[in-house]
Amino acid sequence: MNAPLPALREDARLSHLDWLEAEAIHIMREVAGQCARPALLFSGGKDSVCLLRIAEKAFRPGRFPFPLLHIDTGHNYREVIEFRDRRAAELGERLIVRSVNDSIHRGSVVLKHADESRNRHQSVTLLEAIEEFGFDGCIGGARRDEEKARAKERIMSFRDEFGQWDPKNQRPELWNLYNARTHAGEHVRAFPISNWTELDVWQYIEREHLALPSIYFAHEREVVLRNGLPVPVNVPLASGELTSLPRPGEQIVVRRVRFRTVGDISCTAPVESEADTVARIVIETASTDLTERGATRLDDQTGDASMEQRKREGYF
Repeated sequence: MNAPLPALREDARLSHLDWLEAEAIHIMREVAGQCARPALLFSGGKDSVCLLRIAEKAFRPGRFPFPLLHIDTGHNYREVIEFRDRRAAELGERLIVRSVNDSIHRGSVVLKHADESRNRHQSVTLLEAIEEFGFDGCIGGARRDEEKARAKERIMSFRDEFGQWDPKNQRPELWNLYNARTHAGEHVRAFPISNWTELDVWQYIEREHLALPSIYFAHEREVVLRNGLPVPVNVPLASGELTSLPRPGEQIVVRRVRFRTVGDISCTAPVESEADTVARIVIETASTDLTERGATRLDDQTGDASMEQRKREGYF
């Protein structure tokens, strides 16, 4: 259970986390004020956990002025899905889940082969959900420090009637003035923690005593070493089915690892670590010279479409 919201102290000196939090609260309230039907993207990952805390501070004691939305690839880590459902229930907020499996059954997503990563196909399912519910604003947890294409992103990222992102057709954001207005069929993606770093996220989690899925902390796991990364194998899905099976000739070893980011099993690798508490993760994050995605995202290293191309197609 997360800690209660702290009382504000007028005489306290603001820390850098206070400034980042205040900016994020302001952005989230702007989305709620300007958009008729917004949604908050909540996967159960650390960034979206911070967004939930921001939403609590922005709108409690009232209900959130938007539902929570998760696009499930069908191959997400079971621990994260269980945490997602539990956290939404604790908050008493509406959680909408749409699955890439449904898009596959409809024929709007066609896999090249059974083992293809479903990560990029989330774009199709997200755009289908936006059309289904008429969302005109989606609040996400992307940060500019994650990847160079994300660094081009505005706080209010405009998407056209096809859900596409054009980095050359974005609105200026001078003096912290944000424009979320859209025409029918268009929408914006809002990123309240754009200016946060991975270290900021972990320091905020530590300060706010936020609960997280267990796989963020060091634990022993079966892996194979593939392209220099410890890739999890024999991973149970929520259905109980095993996925990410080892390839012929690969040797399974047990390593102590933790996840820096959580996503589709097919493209998310852990890092070897002994950090089993938030405090130890903060220290480890402050001392690493490897970026979050560079160290753990297989789809950024295996020739898949670039992040910018995926974003042009509607990716988060």
